[in-house]
Amino acid sequence: MINQDKSDVHLYDDSDALFEGAAQRWVALAHRAVEDHGGFHVALSGGSTPKGLYERLATPWFRDQVDWSRVHIYFGDERGVPPDHVDSNYRMAKEALLQHVSIPATQIHRLMAESDDLETTADGYAQLLEGQLPAGEGDTGRFDLVMLGMGPDGHVASLFPHTPVLSERRRPVAPVHVTQLDTWRLTITLPVINNARHTMLLVAGKNKAAIMGEIMSDYHGHPRYPVEMIEPTDRLEWYMDRDAAPFL
Repeated sequence: MINQDKSDVHLYDDSDALFEGAAQRWVALAHRAVEDHGGFHVALSGGSTPKGLYERLATPWFRDQVDWSRVHIYFGDERGVPPDHVDSNYRMAKEALLQHVSIPATQIHRLMAESDDLETTADGYAQLLEGQLPAGEGDTGRFDLVMLGMGPDGHVASLFPHTPVLSERRRPVAPVHVTQLDTWRLTITLPVINNARHTMLLVAGKNKAAIMGEIMSDYHGHPRYPVEMIEPTDRLEWYMDRDAAPFL
């Protein structure tokens, strides 16, 4: 079950209104981070719903509200494909948003999951995060924002059901073999997600309604799905359309 005491739920009539509301929040968080510590460090997600948000952020009104020279882009997960592959999260984000805004190339940090040595690549990205993310309590680097979508099986980032990476508590970034898809990926891990200053979880579409009904229920046992393991230090912000949450 989702801890509704630590969650903010934003419900919209349709996905277009969801993208508008999420984009407004994204811009507000960017302003806050720049004012607080000079930059906005955000981990992007793959998926069709986050893509709709990125496309909205690339429109002139929203694009002009952000000082993109202060934005630092990372990726919460990546599939084991080259950056120009149709399945690449980087390619999707680039085409939807990054090529339309003036972010310095040195501030876009691709997760190179096509590597032949995923262990070394994961450790290298972890070192990047350690060196780049602004410090929070205890001098631990924290993302200003982690963007998440949710799959129909309850996965977020590349944290899929029944994968060993769900129990990873030491490594910030780790390889994961997704057996049901017979593929390797790289993903940030639960401690990194839960340590973020802000977490936005975007869910849209009728194919998410069944699982949303389950995870918003009064079940009090162990988490059944990876999304139920998202327990941020601060609040979790849900952005949903009515197709995904007709019961609300």
